[in-house]
Amino acid sequence: MRGDATVLHLDLDAFFAAVEQRDKPSLRGRPVVVGGVGRRGVVATASYEARRFGVRSAMSTSEARSRCPHAAFLAPWFDAYRRSSDIVMARLRELSPLVEPLSVDEAFVDLAAADLAAAVPPAGTDPEALAALAARLRAEIADLTGGLTASIGIATSKLVAKIASELAKPDGLLIVAPGTEQELLRPMQVTVIPGVGPATAERLRRIGVHTVAELETISQEELARVLGTAHGHALYRLARAEDERPVVAERETKSISIEDTFDTDLVDRTVLTAIVTRMSGRVAERLEKHGLSGRTITLKVRHHDFSTNTRSTTLAGPTANARTISRLATGLLAELDTTAGVRLLGVGVSGLADWIQDDLFADEPGEADDVPDPLDELSPQAPSERTWPPGSDVRHDQWGAGWVWGSGRGRVTVRFETQEHPDGPVRTFGSDDPMLHRVDLDGRIRSST
Repeated sequence: MRGDATVLHLDLDAFFAAVEQRDKPSLRGRPVVVGGVGRRGVVATASYEARRFGVRSAMSTSEARSRCPHAAFLAPWFDAYRRSSDIVMARLRELSPLVEPLSVDEAFVDLAAADLAAAVPPAGTDPEALAALAARLRAEIADLTGGLTASIGIATSKLVAKIASELAKPDGLLIVAPGTEQELLRPMQVTVIPGVGPATAERLRRIGVHTVAELETISQEELARVLGTAHGHALYRLARAEDERPVVAERETKSISIEDTFDTDLVDRTVLTAIVTRMSGRVAERLEKHGLSGRTITLKVRHHDFSTNTRSTTLAGPTANARTISRLATGLLAELDTTAGVRLLGVGVSGLADWIQDDLFADEPGEADDVPDPLDELSPQAPSERTWPPGSDVRHDQWGAGWVWGSGRGRVTVRFETQEHPDGPVRTFGSDDPMLHRVDLDGRIRSST
C-alpha cells in the first residue's frame, strides 16, 4: 500500500451529454439523453439536468422518455467523443508516463511517476500542492476541450481515488489524506465498492450488511461462503481500503477495440446484448475509418467478482462489417454465464489487414432486415441514412451547418447552429432533400443515400 496520496482519478462529467451541449448551444442547461433513440434503445449517458428526473445510464430509452419527456434524445456521435477524449488523455500523458484509461471519459494517473519538470509536486507533498495541481489540470482541460468539466479524486489507491472523484462530482476535487481511507468508506453503502452490484448487494442484505462499516464486521470465511471465494476475499480487502493495484499504462496493440465499465453491475441479458451490438458498430466504424479489416473477433467480459473472461472466434477471411462483428460477438456473449452481474464489456477485432474486401461473411441481402437494432443506432455503412438520427451533424447547401432536431414521416427538422454560431434558425425539409447531407467532423460530406 502507498504511504502517499499519489493516485489521481479523473472523470469527465456526463461526458457524452456534455459534448453535445458544448457543440449545440441551444441544449445547454436542458436535459439531454444520449443513446439509442428507438423503442429498444438504451441510455448511454444523461446530462445532470436529466439525472434530476431519475434518468441514468443503461436505462431503457422508453423509461427515460417517461421520466423526462421534455429531454432532447440524441443518437451518439462517437467521433466527437473520441476527439475530445484524445485531447484529455494526451494532456494526462504530459503529466505522467503512467496513465491508465478506463474508458473514453476516465483514467488513472500515477503522480509518483510524474515528470517534475512539468511542475508536478513530488510524492508526499502537502494537500495544498496537490489541490493546486488538480485545479490547474481541470482548468487546462476545460480550456483545451472548449468547456468540458472534470472531477478529480486523489488518494493512496485506485479504489479510494475513484470513489473520491465520484464524491466530487460534478466539476470538483476530493483529496483523501493517507490514513483516512476507512473513515471515508465506513458510512457509505456497500454498493460504493466496485463489484457490488444489485445481486451482491442483495446477498449482503440477507446477512444484515448495508454499509461498508457493517461489511468490515464479516469474516473473510463468511464472505467467501456467501459470495464465493474470489469475490468474498476481494471484497474483504476492499472493505478495508486494501488495494495494491498499480497504475498500468496503455500498451500498443494490433487490434481495434471498444470497452466500457458500468456504474453498477448489469444482469439483464437484453441490455448486455444491446451494448455488445452498439460496440460492434463502433468497432466497425473505426475499422472503416482506418481502411482496415480483421479476422478475429473477441469479446471481453469482466464479472461482478473482477474475474475476466475473453472469448474469440476467427473467420477464414477479414471483415469490417458491423452486422458480422455483432453476430459473432453476441454469439460469444451467449456462451457465458452473466447472471451474477457484468461490470465491463468489450468488443475487439484483431488479425488486421490494411484493406477491405467484399465481405463474404456478411448477412445476405434481406437476411436480417426485419431484426430491429437493439440500440437503433446507425453506422456509416447502415442501409438507410435517410432516417436522420437526432443529433446528427448535417450541412445544407443553402443554410450551412446544423444538426438534426427530429425526423419522421418523410421530414427532417434541422437547427442551424454550431458552437461558434448559436441561436440559429430551425427549418424542416423533406428527408430526401438533395441539398441536405450528413457531415463528418472533418467537414467531408457523407452521402445520405
